[in-house]
Amino acid sequence: VSEAILESKLEVVGTPYDLDVPEIGKNGVVLKLKVAVKPEVKLGDYKGLKATRPACKVSAAEVKAELAKMQEQNSRMISVDDRAVKKNDTAVIDFEGFVDGVAFDGGKAENYDLVIGSGSFIPGFEDQIIGHKVGEEFDVNVTFPAEYQENLASKDAVFKIKLHEIKVKELPALDDEFAKDVSEFDTLDELKKSVKAQLEDAKKADADNKVINDLLEEVVKGIEVEIPAVMVEEEIDNIVNNFNYRLQSQGLDLNTYLSYTGMEMAAFRDGYKENAEAQVKLSLAIEAIVKAEGIDATEDEINGEYENLAKTYGMDVEAVKKAIPAESLAGDIKSKKAIDFVKDNAKVTDEKAPAKKTTKKSEDAE
Repeated sequence: VSEAILESKLEVVGTPYDLDVPEIGKNGVVLKLKVAVKPEVKLGDYKGLKATRPACKVSAAEVKAELAKMQEQNSRMISVDDRAVKKNDTAVIDFEGFVDGVAFDGGKAENYDLVIGSGSFIPGFEDQIIGHKVGEEFDVNVTFPAEYQENLASKDAVFKIKLHEIKVKELPALDDEFAKDVSEFDTLDELKKSVKAQLEDAKKADADNKVINDLLEEVVKGIEVEIPAVMVEEEIDNIVNNFNYRLQSQGLDLNTYLSYTGMEMAAFRDGYKENAEAQVKLSLAIEAIVKAEGIDATEDEINGEYENLAKTYGMDVEAVKKAIPAESLAGDIKSKKAIDFVKDNAKVTDEKAPAKKTTKKSEDAE
C-alpha cells in the first residue's frame, strides 16, 4: 500500500480506508482503497497586508510594579505576638469542626497556616479569627454553603480553634542593598534601568508577535479550501496528546482528569475542534505561500538549525540528526521564511502611545 501511494505521487493525509480485494490470482492481489488527500488551497491576499504594532513604552508605574514583585519574592515571614490577628496575617491554628456536636471527617487539622482574607475557608470562618491573640482558644460558627458536599451542605457547624502564632510578611527595603542582594547591580537606580529595559524587550517581543498573528489571521481569512475531516481529527489528536503529557508531568493522566471533571472523551475532543480547524487552515495557508513563492531551505540553514537544537538540548549534533529527519527541519524553516515573507511585505505602522499629562510631582516620581 505504501509503495502504491508513493507511486501515485498523492499527498495522502490520514489512514487509507474502505479496503476492498476484488481480485486474487496468479499474478498477485488487486487492492482497492480510499485515501484522503491534502486539499488544494486558493490563496487570497498575503502581500501588502496592514497591521499595527502596539506601543512599547514602559511607564514608571510598570517598573514600580515589577520591583514590588521582586520585593514579594524576597520577603520573609516573621512572628508577631503583641497584637491581635488582622486581615492579610497568616494565622497558625488548630481546628476541629462539629455538626450537631459530632466531629466530621476532614474537619480537623493542627498547626494549619491560614491566610486571613484569602477566602480559602468557608465564608465567615476567616473573619472570626480576626481580633484574637496568640494562645486564645475560641469557637467559630459557620454555615456550610448549599453547594457543599452533600453530607454537610447548608448545615451549621462549630469549629474549636486554638491560635498558636500570628505571622506577617516582611518586605525588604527598596534600596541599594536590595539591588545588590537580588541582582548584579550596585545601586537601585541601575536595577530600575535594567528592569525597564527588560520590560521594554518583553513588550517589543509581544508587539512583534501580535503583528505576525494579526497578519496570519488575515491570510487565513482570505484562503479558499475544503479541509478533510481526517486532518482536523489528527490535529485534535496532537492537542489531546500534548494535554495528556502536561497532565502526566503533574502526576495525572487524561482518564483521571476526565473522571474528575465528569466529561466524556467525545465532548472533550469536540471542545478543541475549532482550534484544530484554525491550526490546520493556517498550516495549509503557509504551505501554499511556500509553494507560490518558491521558498526553500538550504543545506546550510538545515545544518544551522541542527546545531541550534544541539546547543539547546545539550546533545551531540549527530544524535540530533538521527532523532529529527532533515525533511522535518526543512519544513519548519520554510514555514518560518514564509511567515517572514508575509511580514516583510506588509505595511506595519506603529501605534502611538497616548500622550500623558504630567505634573512636576509625577515627573519627580519617575
